[in-house]
Amino acid sequence: MQSLWRDSEAAQFASDLELRVYTSRLLGRDKSLVLHGGGNTSVKIHERNLFGEAEQILYVKGSGWDLETIAAAGFTPLRLAPVQRLATLKTLPDTQMVNALAACKTLASAPAPSVEAILHAILPYRFVDHTHADAVVTITNTANGEARIREVYGNAAVIIPYVMPGFELARVCAQIFATEAGPQTMGMVLMNHGIFSFGEDARQSYERMIALVDCAERYLAKHNAWDIARQPHSATECPVRDQTAALRGQLSAIAQAPLIVASHRDERCMAFIRRPDLASIAQQGPATPDHVIRTKRLPMLGRDVDPYRQAYEDYFRQHANDKNMLDAAPRIILDPELGLCAAGRSAKDAAIAAEIYIHTMDIIERAEALGGYRPLPAAAMFAVEYWDLEQAKLKKAGKPPLFAGEIGLVTGAASGIGAACVHALLAHGAAVIGLDIDDRIETLHRRADFLGIRCDVTLAAAIIDALEAGVRAFGGLDMLILNAGIFPASARIADLGAEQLQQTMHVNLDANLAMLRACHPFLKLAPKYGRVIVMGSKNVHAPGPGAAAYSASKAALNQLARVAALEWAGDGIRVNIIHPNAVFDTGIWTDEVLAERAAQYGITVAEYRTSNLLKIEIASSDVGELAAAMCSELFAKTTGAQVPIDGGNERTI
Repeated sequence: MQSLWRDSEAAQFASDLELRVYTSRLLGRDKSLVLHGGGNTSVKIHERNLFGEAEQILYVKGSGWDLETIAAAGFTPLRLAPVQRLATLKTLPDTQMVNALAACKTLASAPAPSVEAILHAILPYRFVDHTHADAVVTITNTANGEARIREVYGNAAVIIPYVMPGFELARVCAQIFATEAGPQTMGMVLMNHGIFSFGEDARQSYERMIALVDCAERYLAKHNAWDIARQPHSATECPVRDQTAALRGQLSAIAQAPLIVASHRDERCMAFIRRPDLASIAQQGPATPDHVIRTKRLPMLGRDVDPYRQAYEDYFRQHANDKNMLDAAPRIILDPELGLCAAGRSAKDAAIAAEIYIHTMDIIERAEALGGYRPLPAAAMFAVEYWDLEQAKLKKAGKPPLFAGEIGLVTGAASGIGAACVHALLAHGAAVIGLDIDDRIETLHRRADFLGIRCDVTLAAAIIDALEAGVRAFGGLDMLILNAGIFPASARIADLGAEQLQQTMHVNLDANLAMLRACHPFLKLAPKYGRVIVMGSKNVHAPGPGAAAYSASKAALNQLARVAALEWAGDGIRVNIIHPNAVFDTGIWTDEVLAERAAQYGITVAEYRTSNLLKIEIASSDVGELAAAMCSELFAKTTGAQVPIDGGNERTI
């Protein structure tokens, strides 16, 4: 492991707190040290209070901040003396500890301090770094891990037996550190948890961490437990969308809420999953207590969730009154065909669970090569997973987003109404698959909960490929918004060619029929029942001259949607239609077209934009929000409805 410190970069940071930010980000950049909010850092700084008195303030990483992106505001300032005094207590319940630490803050708006703030306070160094380094955790998770750690570090590190995070860990560390630390001490290893380093300046503390972890990596390499030889196992290129969607349905039923399920079938994951000893090595528990909260206690092997549910029944029966403990659904599923499937209430949560477990695979395989993977017992993991402080976080999190754990698919999603529908679904917590023939769809959003796929929806094979990719990414489908369509050049019936009519029907009708057919099996499995929104048009009820092809195709699509509402109600799928009109912020309405149309009616462009009964302008975002609302529980008892969004039109009213 190499230091990432650069003098030229560090020179940009003047104060100790700024340098604390800099080295914290260096740690956060290395995923073998810190994953998704794990680890914490601190610095002790002398400051003057309102009375002009000098005080020593502990700035410790605040809850909810990630070291990779942390800023100065992410560090919580605590009066050091009262925090240190807390460590002298014989006992301190977790809830009291949280209150006591909050009372030590010098800035009321600062985030809640790390649960390990007391531990940072009692270490007699200005800068303290804490990570869950893969190499160190690997060595501690072996049968004779403590002896190996002592062999690696000698007098350079104090060794602390496993203690659950919180007050008791700080108390034990204070006692052991006071008797075992010496002039050569530059770190502290918490067995089955992680490693601390410290120093009098930011660079020393950071580079000590790098040096300590490098020692562990070199030890593993020396014992042929670093670069692991693996049998190549690539995933077979067979469709897995049906099996993945079925698995998501089972997991969501256990969780009593929709879940995102992302499938990872790369060579690395498949090599681990197809190990002959998988059942034994994967069922022993996660590498650190910090990981158990994200990945649950054990991964599930295969797609049969019943044994996993049975393993939890006794425990949950004991806590039947605590609703936060009802979610026994596993977050990691290892299947020889589906690969590594990671579940979460959001795409981000599923991605975090997957990344943590991929690092866990490295830890397990290296520990096996070193003599055998031996994590903490199940009781210790349960204690962390259902720790009072973790349960309090769940309660404090409040109501989840409207579409948490759900997946929407939008066609014609690169611009206009389609892009607005994507935005609305994302804003309400859904993961979204966007399809469009326009290449821009692939970069419309750069985030974990969006997958943009270039797709010609008039090609049946392209639809199937897109669904395969979408279901692998998110696990299934809950909402389908059929928006893709074309508005051909104006032509009166006498001049309308068969080719133009057929092409319009092919895009506006046939492609939507194919999409409905392909999506039906997944909508049937939606945990909160499937929803379909069809973008119709004012022309269905009030066609205009010169728009025969468009009007006929939209009228046919309207009838198709009505029949789908009749046929699919038995599957719990509701199908509703939106009829937008005069939505001028779309691609077809250029400034020139608007000016031309306004001139035809002898009015200004502004008047043309609001030429409806309510004299208001309709935007794509209005249609997107209406589509989202019609996918929500507000319309849970409505199907087959046709809802205009046009400001009121005399011809349709």
